[in-house]
Amino acid sequence: MAYRISINDSSFIAPSQLGFEANNGINLYKDFQITGTDFSTKDEVWTQPWGENKSIRNHYNEVAIHLKDSKATRLTIRFRAFDDGIGFRYEYQVPNIDSLFIINELTEFNIANNGVSWSIPANFETYELLYRTLPINKVETANTPMTFKTDNDIYASIHEAALTDFPEMTLKQTEACNFKSELAPWPDGIKARFAGGNVTTPWRTIQIAKEAVGLINSGLILNLNEPCALETTDWIKPMKYVGIWWGMHLGVETWTMDDRHGATTENAKRYIDFAAANNIEAVMFEGWNEGWESWGGMQTFDYTKPYADFDIVEVARYAKEKNIQIIGHHETGGNIPNYERQLDKAYKWYADLGIHSVKTGYAGAYPGGYWHHSQYGVRHYRKVVETAAKYHTTIDAHEPIKDTGIRRTYPNMMTREGARGMEWNGWSEGNPPEHHELLPFTRLLAGPMDYTPGTFDILYEKTRNSPKRKKWNDLDKGNSRVNTTLAKQIANWVILYSPLQMASDMIENYENHPAFQFFRDFDADCDWSRALAGEPGEFVVVVRKAKQNYFLGASTNEEARTINIKLDFLEKGELYKATIYADGKDANWETNPTDYQITEQIVTANESLSITMATGGGQAISFMPVDE
Repeated sequence: MAYRISINDSSFIAPSQLGFEANNGINLYKDFQITGTDFSTKDEVWTQPWGENKSIRNHYNEVAIHLKDSKATRLTIRFRAFDDGIGFRYEYQVPNIDSLFIINELTEFNIANNGVSWSIPANFETYELLYRTLPINKVETANTPMTFKTDNDIYASIHEAALTDFPEMTLKQTEACNFKSELAPWPDGIKARFAGGNVTTPWRTIQIAKEAVGLINSGLILNLNEPCALETTDWIKPMKYVGIWWGMHLGVETWTMDDRHGATTENAKRYIDFAAANNIEAVMFEGWNEGWESWGGMQTFDYTKPYADFDIVEVARYAKEKNIQIIGHHETGGNIPNYERQLDKAYKWYADLGIHSVKTGYAGAYPGGYWHHSQYGVRHYRKVVETAAKYHTTIDAHEPIKDTGIRRTYPNMMTREGARGMEWNGWSEGNPPEHHELLPFTRLLAGPMDYTPGTFDILYEKTRNSPKRKKWNDLDKGNSRVNTTLAKQIANWVILYSPLQMASDMIENYENHPAFQFFRDFDADCDWSRALAGEPGEFVVVVRKAKQNYFLGASTNEEARTINIKLDFLEKGELYKATIYADGKDANWETNPTDYQITEQIVTANESLSITMATGGGQAISFMPVDE
């Protein structure tokens, strides 16, 4: 079995193999006969409680090809063709078996033309790797989304949708521009195991666009997921937040209870006060619970036992009094059995305290030789989301399984990490300027990312020589910093989409800072979004509408540039005050990163703005209606 894709009669995906291999000689890929073919079409608009766009058009043509082999194994291969790409999946029915073990996937993506690609190497344990810009035929392995532009100017990205009970798919090049699916295994080498013989795989997806921003504006991944499974969603709210977190990464605070402990009752109240005074809905606390002292072995956390200097009952009471939500924190250190033993109790305990949002973490190897991205891991992450939903709790997962659009089915799965985020700037060489122009065209095609942007003390001038600062990470060479301008940090609140959007710096670096007004005005609960311009690794411009306001973010790589943007996304006939947070005339990400300027002007939808960005810089603009 094979498939191919043509675009305007030109070959895009050359004939590519389909199927799987299974144990005990069970046939999943050859000697099938077609028994029927069904064609259908759908054109609908569905809504979601939050997202880049709250209304999404789902328009496709489908063919379901029904097959059968000589032993009565049935297979339906279902293809859906959208304007913005294709998806296909396998639906197997193997009779008279108690279990089915998949040992290999044969699916290929035989790209017909060479070109340029953007991806990270395949890794079943982490996505926190730097992106590479390589010719397609030079990519040995890749995690998905793997994005590329062919020599005949087709932009595309290979990924998967609805990953719910299967190992993740990575890509391995077997010959020039031909990639084969590689699945994360169980410790015994089996890729996926099922009770019985009925198996429906995730969708294999290829987003396709004429322009790079067409990939960002695609709804294909969400459209290939099942509709919302929750009875109610009114308890799920996008939020801005700050938190006790960045000081630990800088080495001036600790997760453990000592003389530098960050998550104390006193410090928690200070952050709550700051949030209440600055139009910020939530505060997150790391290092609040016992278990951090076990780090470095088999981490064993207690998710209902706070440290003695963190009175969680009083903190929860105080937050409620100030109308601030708490984002709880569950670090597992990878110890899944310990976490699952406490899972239900821990989420109920939080809910009883009025805490209905949790950041999870998996910074450590799983015991027993299990991979983070294996079927074992996928099942665990799913179990957490379903347990959280039971207690009307939302999830922000770090060290996660990659996003494949399950937020449509479980919208309490709000955001996740799954790439190199802000923390890497605290204790390593950091993320290069082009990283932020690659993420929207790669990682963020999968879904929201909790990158945690917004550090204002870019050179760590206020902490580098602090007597409290101690090195804690071996990657720390003493020269870490944020590799952007300040204006780009502000722009990233818009560009790097997350419905839970963090101002990552320590709050003392925001106090009395004029540029922090953008975050005060910013609304994480957007209704509509559009990528206006951009090229992977070079620049990007994104605008989002939240209620009556619009927020625009633009950023560039190491190259300074000026971009002219039409304002025709604004409401016709309305006047808007544009508040522009721009790089200063002497700004430079390396030599003068904190030079910025704030200007205002009145604009309409009939005008254009010239956006000038310094090297490694950016620009953020808020558009607010003016009452005439």
